[in-house]
Amino acid sequence: MAGDALIELRGVNKHYGKLHVLQNIDLTVGRGEVVVVIGPSGGGKSTLCRAINRLETVESGTITLDGRPLPEEGRALAQLRAEVGMVFQSFNLFAHKTVLANVMLAPIKVRKTKKEEAARRARELLDRVGLASQADKYPAQLSGGQQQRVAIARALAMEPKALLFDEPTSALDPEMINEVLEVMRQLAREGMTMVVVTHEMGFARSAANRVVFMADGRIVEDRTPEAFFTAPRSERAKDFLSKILKH
Repeated sequence: MAGDALIELRGVNKHYGKLHVLQNIDLTVGRGEVVVVIGPSGGGKSTLCRAINRLETVESGTITLDGRPLPEEGRALAQLRAEVGMVFQSFNLFAHKTVLANVMLAPIKVRKTKKEEAARRARELLDRVGLASQADKYPAQLSGGQQQRVAIARALAMEPKALLFDEPTSALDPEMINEVLEVMRQLAREGMTMVVVTHEMGFARSAANRVVFMADGRIVEDRTPEAFFTAPRSERAKDFLSKILKH
């Protein structure tokens, strides 16, 4: 079982106008845990993920990382973002920089890492995601799956305490999805703390310690994958699974 809590949300609420997108969210993610967040579209999954590193502000409740409340803004917030890596649907790579330069950029700018050290580490990470040979190419020369693996390497370059994934495979062609999930599975095996919003049920079953099912802005179930997939407790989850697992 994962050790002490690394990420904690208590009584978190968020509205977009009249829409209550996060309703009294309580969630704890232990160090080394992989928590996969699933559920119907519009259920609040991405908002939850983005709130953890303050890409979305919340109206009430507390979010702590490693025992410290999320900072409001400024330098402390930049520091937090360095500690919690984020991988998005769209790869957000700099088109005019090589793959290697993309991975080196944040450690040099934020952590003030020396260029040679940043390059050495970036090459190691590209090797880890299976892209050592692509270091001198530009993002446009890579497939979507390769670009997303570069984005993962870039997040890892900051040596984060945790990684957040917001539907990292939803923009990819089916044959590329697995190469990205395989990198994520490897990270899970190595003990990286991860919160993953995804529609990939196979990944949820095989890599998650816990599955969090969200609908209508609430956490409806928070259980082991085995328990959730074999015997969902709520009608909402049963309905969702019956639709998803048929395909």
